[in-house]
Amino acid sequence: MKKPLQFEFTVQKENNTIIIKREFDAPLQQVWRAWSTPGLLDKWWGPRPWKAETKSMDFSNGGRWHYSMNGPEGEKHWAYADYIKIVPEKSIYARDAFSDENGTVNTKMPQNFWEIEFSETGSHTLLDMLLTFDSPEDLETNLTMGFREGFTQGLEQLDELLAKQK
Repeated sequence: MKKPLQFEFTVQKENNTIIIKREFDAPLQQVWRAWSTPGLLDKWWGPRPWKAETKSMDFSNGGRWHYSMNGPEGEKHWAYADYIKIVPEKSIYARDAFSDENGTVNTKMPQNFWEIEFSETGSHTLLDMLLTFDSPEDLETNLTMGFREGFTQGLEQLDELLAKQK
């Protein structure tokens, strides 16, 4: 019997952070490609039945991923990640925000800083993620909007994508 993959989701309200540890049954290079390739990101990023659609992506230090989340009723919500520092197959540091179609930040919505560390554990890959919010209100808004459930569903879709690539 297979051992369950590690998944931890911890909210630390005292310092406006979310800590996520997630293991994938796939080699590091494959998981890295799923985070760094627009066509692959679009297949798993976000909860069902929503679909991500990349408008543009420059996966490099100082680059940006600008995308929309498209809902089943025709809804479209824009967001972006500004890549601050990328160390290939090791880490991604990015600033995440909601935006409009032109990439202008929506200051009424929460923003946060992502630190994602990739490590290999045998045939598995472990991601250690730290999300830091600007304020307790931003953290609470993000959680109220269903981030935990939505991101968990996205990671499950990543599991499915990685399994299909074996």
